[in-house]
Amino acid sequence: MRFFFRVKNNPLFFAKSWTHHRVVCDNGVRCASQSRNRGIMQMLLRPQITEELLTQIRQTISENPDWGRARISVHLCELWDWRVPGGTVKDISCRDMLRALDKAGRITLPAPKNMNWQSPRKKTAHLNHDMTAIACGLRNLRPLKIEAIERGAALAEFKSLIDQYHYLGFGRTVGENMKYIVRSDGGRPLACLLFGSAAWSCRDRDEYIGWSGEQRIARLPMLTNNTRFLVMPNVNVPHLASHTLSLISRRISADWEEKYGHPILLLETFVDGRFRGTCYRAAGWIRVGRTAGRGRDDRHHARALPEKDVYLLPLARHWKKRLLAGQD
Repeated sequence: MRFFFRVKNNPLFFAKSWTHHRVVCDNGVRCASQSRNRGIMQMLLRPQITEELLTQIRQTISENPDWGRARISVHLCELWDWRVPGGTVKDISCRDMLRALDKAGRITLPAPKNMNWQSPRKKTAHLNHDMTAIACGLRNLRPLKIEAIERGAALAEFKSLIDQYHYLGFGRTVGENMKYIVRSDGGRPLACLLFGSAAWSCRDRDEYIGWSGEQRIARLPMLTNNTRFLVMPNVNVPHLASHTLSLISRRISADWEEKYGHPILLLETFVDGRFRGTCYRAAGWIRVGRTAGRGRDDRHHARALPEKDVYLLPLARHWKKRLLAGQD
């Protein structure tokens, strides 16, 4: 059974009736709170790209020629009541969607008002870290402590570790993301993981899921990309990497839901050819193919980059059915 949520007289968001499904926790007990929240979580997703929605976006742009992209996105979020559980509009997600539609030629956005985006970024501060060697069995470090990083000294430490010891550096985060530091029982940092927005398009991933272009646009926030995974260079602990991936996979959806109001159904990562992806396979990830040698958001075949192996990890039962929700 399907129904439309009418948001301020706009039937733009749709979801399956959550009352029709039985949700079961890991311990086999029915989770009533998850059932109650299913419909709410669906409303937090991007709207379906319909002609009605496109017309509304085009009218907003044409009727307000002095508005910038930020004001347009805020207005549309308010119009659709597209918000996080705390009430804040999801204007960043909306802006991402608008840029995607603009690049696809389906709408025409005004030129960006902020033209300083190419200015040099502030360098990540490099802190001093205890690099004393850690070489032992995994059991000697348990129980591992997983710290979700948000701000303050822990965030500065996270950025410094990634920027100094990961071959890609830290760069920046845009949109929804989760950062983790994994520590030993004694508090020493062992690994860092960064999850961010999933790739806009990836042929082998998309074929594996089996979704349409419109479904991908609407459901992409249900995926996240493991963009950085660092095991500290001073750490030599067999099976630590795969164990860490397994621990994170058990909690990231709940962490994401607490932070952003919706769960994650599928993890993805792209493994450079210099690595074999052994730890991902040991943690249950599935190799589904290779990238086409373009950037994660490249839609115009303009960038030639090294091909990478594509790995996926489903996090929920019936994950594919939920990603394809709305398909007849």
